[in-house]
Amino acid sequence: MSKLSAAIQRIQPSPTIAVTNKAAVLKAEGRDIIGLGAGEPDFDTPDFVKDAAIAAIRGGQTKYTAVDGTPELKKAIQAKFRRDNNLDYGLDQITVNVGGKQTIFNAMLATLDPGDEVVIPAPYWVSYPDIVNYTGATPVIVNCTIDDGFKLTPEKLDAAITPATKWLIFNSPSNPTGAAYSRAELQALTAVLMKHPHVMVLADDMYEHIVYDGFEFTTMAEVEPGLFDRTLTVNGASKAYAMTGWRIGFAGGPAWLIKAMAKLQSQSTSNPCSVSMAATVAALNGDQSFLQDRNAAFVKRRDLVVSMLNQTPGLRCPRPEGAFYVYPDCAGLIGRTTPDGKVLADDEAVAAYLLDSEGVAVVHGAAFGGSPAFRISYATSDAVLLDACTRIQRAVGNLK
Repeated sequence: MSKLSAAIQRIQPSPTIAVTNKAAVLKAEGRDIIGLGAGEPDFDTPDFVKDAAIAAIRGGQTKYTAVDGTPELKKAIQAKFRRDNNLDYGLDQITVNVGGKQTIFNAMLATLDPGDEVVIPAPYWVSYPDIVNYTGATPVIVNCTIDDGFKLTPEKLDAAITPATKWLIFNSPSNPTGAAYSRAELQALTAVLMKHPHVMVLADDMYEHIVYDGFEFTTMAEVEPGLFDRTLTVNGASKAYAMTGWRIGFAGGPAWLIKAMAKLQSQSTSNPCSVSMAATVAALNGDQSFLQDRNAAFVKRRDLVVSMLNQTPGLRCPRPEGAFYVYPDCAGLIGRTTPDGKVLADDEAVAAYLLDSEGVAVVHGAAFGGSPAFRISYATSDAVLLDACTRIQRAVGNLK
């Protein structure tokens, strides 16, 4: 008899966290490592957000709160959804959690049983299938190719839905590809979903504010109001506000689901950090203009990385519309031989070669369900990215 549950044995450790940890270990050992695996902005949390946290500490906001968020933060989230997404949620339709990952985890555990299916477009964020697997439900992976712009098509969505489908998990802009869906593309998908009223939608909008080149972000329930009562619109403070360590995720959705998620959270983490919630109130209610300056920096970084990777024989790198990742296809490197005689059999071998030969840590595409490719996070300085891409070019140039 195993000492571990069947549920825990159905999942794997996060590959992105594993790469980040490995890079940190190698750095500690004295290796010259450039870590491009972490999905974390290098910008600091804005000062006005920090000031709000300090004021909360000094004001004694250090006690237990309501399980799924303070009234003050729920009101700020309510205002954010109205301002940014034209979505009108009651306070009983809003949940606050310990990061966006817990939001998704709570929603899936509260609704899924063995035999249920969840449609997940690939490439996907690494945690989606494992969260579904943990519940005993079945992830139904839909491959979205580089020729499709890494985007789900209406035809593929319709073909993936069965009577057992309970959810579609949908992420735009995407981690890992940076692909973002236009309003017209969303309308084509929502038309399919309206034909299948038993399917709920989890819209992961975590990178909503990190978009480029005049792209206009829209979300599922905004585009199709008929989906409002069966959509969980997920967001958080981590990416746009550079608050990854503060651990605040939130969502708006049907009251019955929000209540069930709160019930689950009451028996797991209880409330999110009270000080982090006070800081997030300031983040959501404060001046948002700093986002434009940060996006301008991300655009320069994106263009640098895309240009240098596309100048590298064997790599093909699309130009993403949002987030801070690129997802170059490395099919042209598979089957080639390293200077020490190893054949690159897959994208995991490519990632290992880049780390071993040049000290560049990337995440292999198989971790995201889309191979052969690898993910680079360009949420670091121009100088570091220039060095990293130069090393990648050198590593590729040394292959036979």
